[in-house]
Amino acid sequence: MRTVLNVGCGHPDHSAGLPSYFKNEGWRELRLDIDPWNNPDVIGSMLDMSAVPDGSVAAVYSSHSIEHLYANEVAVALKEFLRVLSPDGFAIVSCPDLQAAAELIAKDKLLDVAYESPGGTVTPFDLVFGHRAYAVRDNPFQSHHSGFTLKILTTTLRQAGFGTVGGLRRLQRYDLSVIASKSNLQEHEMRELAESILSEPATQ
Repeated sequence: MRTVLNVGCGHPDHSAGLPSYFKNEGWRELRLDIDPWNNPDVIGSMLDMSAVPDGSVAAVYSSHSIEHLYANEVAVALKEFLRVLSPDGFAIVSCPDLQAAAELIAKDKLLDVAYESPGGTVTPFDLVFGHRAYAVRDNPFQSHHSGFTLKILTTTLRQAGFGTVGGLRRLQRYDLSVIASKSNLQEHEMRELAESILSEPATQ
């Protein structure tokens, strides 16, 4: 059985959970989050996942967590992703699409509804600065400190040391989803992996 590390897993009642690709007997989920309120298996920061041994997971899943890091911290977290991944492992990283948010903001729709999430209504303001619904709990972990376009996110992953990187803009969700393999993959291998997880081909 392979392990997928869900980094920044969030609370089970307020997060979408893992993609269906991981929901079978071949995978075991290990949940990591910095906030104890989310009841993770491992309490810790993605900047220091020392509780997770080197090369011990086949996949890292990071959904809407990387934007909570400051820009200078992103490379540190990605190095941690690489460290815990097995040689043939891969990471899935999703985050808000700032290009899509900017298009709405340019139309003076800062507080208009962009989409509905498991945690509630999301506006362009929330995409850029962090979900205001969680600010009611005075949660310091929910603020956004960095942001990405597809080009910047894929470039950042390559610069961190990932072998092959491909991604796409999910316009209806106003987010980005990128797959990055630790080793170098052939184009058809990356395409098959992306289609099986994202249900769409990824642009490399």
